[in-house]
Amino acid sequence: MSKPVVLNIAKIPAVLQQSLESEFELRTLHSPGDTSEISGLVSSAIRGVDLATLDQLPGLKAMSIFGVGMDKVDLAAARRRGIRVGYTPDVLNDCVADLAIGLMIAASRKIPQADGYVRSHRWAETGNVFDLGDRVSGKRMGIAGMGRIGRIIAKRLVGFDVEIRYFSRSEVRECSHERVSTLQELAAWCDYLFIAVSGSAQTRHMVDAGVLEALGPQGYLINVARGSVVDEQALIAALENEAIRGAALDVYEVEPLKSSRLTELRNTVLLPHVSSATNETRTAMSNMVVENLKRFYAGERMLAEPA
Repeated sequence: MSKPVVLNIAKIPAVLQQSLESEFELRTLHSPGDTSEISGLVSSAIRGVDLATLDQLPGLKAMSIFGVGMDKVDLAAARRRGIRVGYTPDVLNDCVADLAIGLMIAASRKIPQADGYVRSHRWAETGNVFDLGDRVSGKRMGIAGMGRIGRIIAKRLVGFDVEIRYFSRSEVRECSHERVSTLQELAAWCDYLFIAVSGSAQTRHMVDAGVLEALGPQGYLINVARGSVVDEQALIAALENEAIRGAALDVYEVEPLKSSRLTELRNTVLLPHVSSATNETRTAMSNMVVENLKRFYAGERMLAEPA
């Protein structure tokens, strides 16, 4: 029996590439062959799947997405055509939350800048004490989005003896922390504002100039969600004018981040979208991508399908 034909359109880890090749007849965008034979598709949350791609694949029956954010996947078009969609939630929650805590500490204690101070030999040459940072423990922590990742961020923060409040569209029953009615109210209250909401048309630029103004000159913004959630130009202006204390970002409106005033600022910590980039998590995500497709071809429900 021939293997199902699956097309990969994303940059994926080697372990996933190998697993897909062993289970399916794997093709790429540049592979020869009849596209009508392709019944499965692999992409990433960063690459997404748009309508133009779907139009090129008349025989497509299933998609398996490497990642969680579905904002770049045309789910509506897929559902209209009866295409099943799987993705990889939950297995990356811990690593994303861990990185959010790391970004908080890195921004507060100026860890990247201090590292550069040592590596450039300025410490040895001057003997000067490095710039003072800010204490993390005992502060007020605000979380926008008390979903899977937001709840784990809150769990990690408890160990810092902090007060936690959150903003979400509805009350989270299993959460013991206080919910506030607006994001601007949360920003005005907290010292650190963590962004952990899904990227969508509804959340685009929800962190705008008004929210940043409310966060204030002692406040830090930490974004491990989606770059689209933050009005990047408003954030740059707030950082340049020291209207907020600092920002620690793993995501951006346009990725990879190219020419941006963000890279010229010293009150930022900038990472290249690596919140789930650990050996353990990427292996688990890869296994889930393959298992979703195997289950589909076996006539079973995928491990995880977006609501």
